[in-house]
Amino acid sequence: MSKRQPHDIAALDAAVIELRSGAERLKVLPLLDCCELVDACAAAVVQHADEWIRVSCEAKQIAVDRPVASEEILAGPGTLLRYLRLVAAAFRDLHQTGTRRLPGSLRTNSLGRLCVPILPVGSLYDRLIFQGLQAETWLQPHVDEASMFCDVWQTRRDRPARVAGVLGAGNVSAIPATDALHKIFYEFEAVLLKLNPVNEYLMPVFMKIFQPLIDADLLRIVRGDRELGTAMVQHDGIDTLHLTGSHLTHDAIVWGTDPQQRAQRQRDNSPLVTKTITSELGNVTPWVIVPGEYSRRQLKSQAEHLVASIVANASYNCVATKLIVTSRGWSQREEFLDLVDSLLADVPPRYAYYPGSRERFERAAGFMPSGDEESLPWTLIRDARPDRTPHLFEEESFVCVCAETQLDEAAPDRFLEQAVDFVNDRVFGTLCCTLTLPDAWRKQHRTQLERAIDRLRYGSVCLNQWSGIVYGLMTPAWGGHHSGTLAAPASGLGHVHNTFGLAGIDKTVLFGPLSSSPKPVWFPSHRTADRLGRSLIRFYEKAGPMRLPAIIYHALRG
Repeated sequence: MSKRQPHDIAALDAAVIELRSGAERLKVLPLLDCCELVDACAAAVVQHADEWIRVSCEAKQIAVDRPVASEEILAGPGTLLRYLRLVAAAFRDLHQTGTRRLPGSLRTNSLGRLCVPILPVGSLYDRLIFQGLQAETWLQPHVDEASMFCDVWQTRRDRPARVAGVLGAGNVSAIPATDALHKIFYEFEAVLLKLNPVNEYLMPVFMKIFQPLIDADLLRIVRGDRELGTAMVQHDGIDTLHLTGSHLTHDAIVWGTDPQQRAQRQRDNSPLVTKTITSELGNVTPWVIVPGEYSRRQLKSQAEHLVASIVANASYNCVATKLIVTSRGWSQREEFLDLVDSLLADVPPRYAYYPGSRERFERAAGFMPSGDEESLPWTLIRDARPDRTPHLFEEESFVCVCAETQLDEAAPDRFLEQAVDFVNDRVFGTLCCTLTLPDAWRKQHRTQLERAIDRLRYGSVCLNQWSGIVYGLMTPAWGGHHSGTLAAPASGLGHVHNTFGLAGIDKTVLFGPLSSSPKPVWFPSHRTADRLGRSLIRFYEKAGPMRLPAIIYHALRG
């Protein structure tokens, strides 16, 4: 008999008591028993993936049998299944060897910082599936090989049993799932998960997928309004909180809704909530184009990468590019922006499913579109300036508007230095950013590039690739830059994912080529993306060479 789920405030007390009991058992649960729970959830993902994809596509008015459905395939069951496989592998390594098996050798960069390889993962055939991509975690200066791993697995027996309240995101369906799993298996806290009203249609399928965790009193799933969320935040039996959303939501929870009282509490360092809070918040995600000579093929590929980052999930992503930073003297600027505009014109408008979209669009774009009220046009604003439209630089619009701005420096080295200062100081958020770099300059200026990456105050820095890929890979830690504070969280506090359990994280760095071949599955022009996505689910069900041909076939036909 399945556990009763609390759908109202009166049921929270009983749920928290049950979760507290589960948290006590979790402290001493053997790692192999944890693996059994993870594997059981993975089997349920495979069993119920079609239902998950179907309800997500229906909610966002996407055709379930068209390439665009790949968004819901990859950002839902595909991502979760990859994560579960990585978690189980990490736990088995811990059980067998007492440590984590990294997918490569450590290196020290030109700044003397320890860099930990996190992609490609050999057991999941990443070198073939994510061709040309490599990622590493840069650790903070004080971290060395002896202190690079978290010790939560070794110390969990001595910690008090804790219950976490997770306030899930409403845009990407894997977010609340992976956030809850991170809390359970990497922080060893039982979880009360509240789905956002926007995606509470996921409740029935999540109940099936996570039944092993529900039966073990490690998870309860809630759906309800703001009143229920407030009750969770204030509940004495909930020890920690994790939220995904806007920094305004964070401020309302921590400091209150009244502006004057909020400011006074911040001055007095007297938050309303004293529980430990972690979060993943918004970002005006910048894409910086370092001037130089790019081939037509490279320009088009980078334009496609950028457009993919704008249109994915109808642009309701904190990783959707909102600001393109170019050089005023770059000779290929107009050509590149024309490519972006042309590619955007080829993508059909999407259903604007997120509440408040039209109002946010009007503020960001400066006009209200005519015609279909259920969709919004992809909009690129050229030559935006902070003094004229400061909101484009200071507010995450969370709608399908992207601005372009120009900096004065024309030489690549000076431009990069100016761009780092600009996005650090003038653009809101610390979650992620992308740098497009000429190949020749990148090879000749490795030290300067590493210094620029080091100076960027972002949780993820990507070279020639969309930062959304970092989220989907699941091996990197995901979150804002560690410089965030409770009073000024920027893009959030703490990290999720981080399947190798690294400590002292500075940032994730993703390396990729200017031109990608075969065409990445996340490109909106990919003709077989949905079939490739389903092949990836079958592959992650049981990774092995016999399941690679279908992936290769659909990848080459894209």
